[in-house]
Amino acid sequence: MNLINNPQLLEHLASAYALGTLRGGARRRFEALAREQAPVRAAALVWQTRLASMNELQTQSAPSPAVWTRIDNFLQGEKEAATLRAQRSAGLQPADGENRLGEWLRSLLVWRGAAAAGALATVMAVVTGLNLRAELGGEVQALQAKLLATPQIEYVAVLADGQSTASILVTFDANSKKLTLQRVGSYQEAGDKSLQLWALPPEGGARSLGVLGQDKLLRLTAGESDIREVPTLAVSLEPKGGVPSAGGPTGPVLFSGALIQKML
Repeated sequence: MNLINNPQLLEHLASAYALGTLRGGARRRFEALAREQAPVRAAALVWQTRLASMNELQTQSAPSPAVWTRIDNFLQGEKEAATLRAQRSAGLQPADGENRLGEWLRSLLVWRGAAAAGALATVMAVVTGLNLRAELGGEVQALQAKLLATPQIEYVAVLADGQSTASILVTFDANSKKLTLQRVGSYQEAGDKSLQLWALPPEGGARSLGVLGQDKLLRLTAGESDIREVPTLAVSLEPKGGVPSAGGPTGPVLFSGALIQKML
């Protein structure tokens, strides 16, 4: 099953998985796909994060006072039983009334012990559930942070010269709103010149996206609106520091290439 080509089905399955309503073989198949395909894992993580935020709306609840009363009764019964055992070990024989009282106490201890054990199990289950929810919430937040920190490349362009020799690789990360330019050719402009990056839209004049420095790797801030529906990028040779965007390139265009939007 290729869920990547069916976004609506992927969203439906990811939400059902996070809610816990996806069960049996369908859940196991979804988990198998998530292990193999990163977009499936990401969709499941997004839905788990959305649902995890709902936990903050729940009010905290404390155990009922009856629970603590039962636990106290259990502890008091243990003390009474220990006293009776100590008397027997010391050779003290209780009277008949004391014998009946001891039998009644022992039966009471059994009942209280069973009730206290059940109450203690309930308290432990509540505490364990709260701790598990807190741990899962922390893990989801950590994974969400990692996911947001992972570059989300949406646009790619290879700018080449007139001989089709690749010179600059351009990528756009939608998460950080950064254009990354990496020089892959051997061209190096003179000290009194600068390379300037331009967006060439289908209509209207060229728009400057920034001036390149001398480094092999450069990042420029840009919004998706700056490059959406821009079919071509170009780099021109300009005076040091570049030229105003309104006038367009004033020097020769050295490199150009198509800007491609990735589908996945």
